[in-house]
Amino acid sequence: MAALLLEVEDLFCERDDKVLFENLSFQLQHGQILHLGGSNGSGKTSLLRILCGLYHDFEGQIKYSGQQLADELESYHSSLLYFGHQVSVKLGLTALENLTWYARIQPQLDSALISTALNEVGLAGYEQVLCQNLSAGQRRRVNLARLYMQKSSAIGGSLWILDEPFTAIDKQGVEALEQHISAFAASGGTVILTTHQQLALNSQIQRLNLDDWGTR
Repeated sequence: MAALLLEVEDLFCERDDKVLFENLSFQLQHGQILHLGGSNGSGKTSLLRILCGLYHDFEGQIKYSGQQLADELESYHSSLLYFGHQVSVKLGLTALENLTWYARIQPQLDSALISTALNEVGLAGYEQVLCQNLSAGQRRRVNLARLYMQKSSAIGGSLWILDEPFTAIDKQGVEALEQHISAFAASGGTVILTTHQQLALNSQIQRLNLDDWGTR
């Protein structure tokens, strides 16, 4: 049996007097992909933020590699890439400068892959353009380029948490990203993602619908 990377036990989260989910438990092994589903307001983004350590108003336990997450935060965060709703780029920096900065603070990223990453997300030739001069979709692509900068030596044990990663990506870009996510998982990486589109991944996908765990 493959080693467990993440264990979630009896998670409870309430917001605005509505129980988003309760008694929520699941496990993820290395190399697995979890597609998190549910209607709008079911708590998908809240759960992702909890798993990233960005939201703390919850009950339950989260374990990383068999240890309480709170005791392994440094190791956990060094293995984690989070892609959220907010466009996490500095508008006063160029695409190149943003990704160079990310590579400095996230040890699993390789700055030598920046040009390749920008090409993969359709931004070749935009390296020196200030992000304030890019469209909202292009800014998301700059952030998304981080997924193509993962060091191959750091894939095993790495976790990607992706909140609607296919937004503002054309059909060709979606297909390329799906292939990239599948390759990442095949190499031992683990992925948790939300998306409203039908996935076409060359991987076995575990599915979790939060509508089954909250109040109706």
